[in-house]
Amino acid sequence: MGAASPTPEGLAATRAAAQVPFLPLIYDLASTYQTLMRYSDKFVRQAGLTPAQFDVLVTLGNTEGMSMQHLAERTLVTKGTLTGIVDRLEERGFARREVPPRNRRSFTIVLTEMGQREFERLFPLYIEHLRVHLGQLNLKQISEIRTVLQNIRQSLPLPDLDGDLVTPLP
Repeated sequence: MGAASPTPEGLAATRAAAQVPFLPLIYDLASTYQTLMRYSDKFVRQAGLTPAQFDVLVTLGNTEGMSMQHLAERTLVTKGTLTGIVDRLEERGFARREVPPRNRRSFTIVLTEMGQREFERLFPLYIEHLRVHLGQLNLKQISEIRTVLQNIRQSLPLPDLDGDLVTPLP
């Protein structure tokens, strides 16, 4: 039993679709993201944290803390996964959940003294780790890249809260 043969209509449609000018851009974006994450993750893992734990630690650093909802919005972590990440950071003594006096139905995630010290130790080292390669970009290049990325992000529909695309597939 071999591979399925494409239909003439399917072959024509997929070849036409592959000619869109933005297709190489998608590859470049994904490839750049993967390369950056591998480079970043190496540093983070050497520091004894997972990338998600580091993301939460850095997001909470130098703040008064934030709700789980706000923390999920500010990190690259889903709200469901965030609970386990916060649990691990609590186990290590880096974070804790606090109940705000004005709203006892919710809680705020804050860094402990040890968590704040770890943030203060790691964050400058992490930035230097990135500066080695990204520091070669000048301010104009950074601004141009950010503008293009923001335009791409704004052109895409966001999934709704259930993860479904706002515009469903036909």
